[in-house]
Amino acid sequence: MIELIYSQNTSSEFPTHTSANTKVAVTTSRVCPLLSPVAYFIGHHFVLPSFFGQIRVTGQEYLPETGPVILAPTHRSRWDALMVPYAAGRCVTGRDLRFMVTIDECQGLQGWFIRRLGGFSVDPQRPSITCLRHSVELLQKGEMLVIFPEGGIRKGKVHPLKPGIARLALSAESTHPGLGVKILPISINYSQPDPDWGTNVSIHIGSAIEVASYANNNLKQDAKSLTTDLATVLKQLSNQHSEFTSRAFAGIPNS
Repeated sequence: MIELIYSQNTSSEFPTHTSANTKVAVTTSRVCPLLSPVAYFIGHHFVLPSFFGQIRVTGQEYLPETGPVILAPTHRSRWDALMVPYAAGRCVTGRDLRFMVTIDECQGLQGWFIRRLGGFSVDPQRPSITCLRHSVELLQKGEMLVIFPEGGIRKGKVHPLKPGIARLALSAESTHPGLGVKILPISINYSQPDPDWGTNVSIHIGSAIEVASYANNNLKQDAKSLTTDLATVLKQLSNQHSEFTSRAFAGIPNS
């Protein structure tokens, strides 16, 4: 999974790059009405509970049932792409999650599933206007978008965040004032660095950050402030797991 990487080009809100040798990103997406419910159900009730030990989720009361939302999880493992739907997806909120992924992750059989579950791809080094506009359009339609603000998988503490997620949210809000875009920070932690069978998982969902309160007509500065505050909240959520070890969560069932 990927977080947008924006150019420092200040002449355009969204940079354009082209290269004859690069793969073409899938810049549109749809949710298959038959596949999505089945995939969410199997993952939530069978795959994850059977592979992992205890899965503890807190903060689900912060998940809105409607409206444009960007879920901003920490990224510790490839399992995160299944943990986020487990904590916030269709079985919890009744909503499909629209993942932004890299071009490479949207290839082959995996790519087939990603595209039919509402995911779409982006070249992190050369994000196109079309892809970024599609992201904004999803928010304008009240969808729930998932972007990992640290970028790729990062072990340990919260790493510096990229500004792309903030700029995307601010762009959606500024083009449609009153849209009400929210960013929900999510901390995902495993009881061991490389999750294996029986690993315990702890997921903390933080309260929503209202993007409109950061829109002050200076995209670069507004994005910096929003990114800083998002990083602070993610660190606070992650610190709640400082005592987290490989021992099981006594008496806490899978949600």
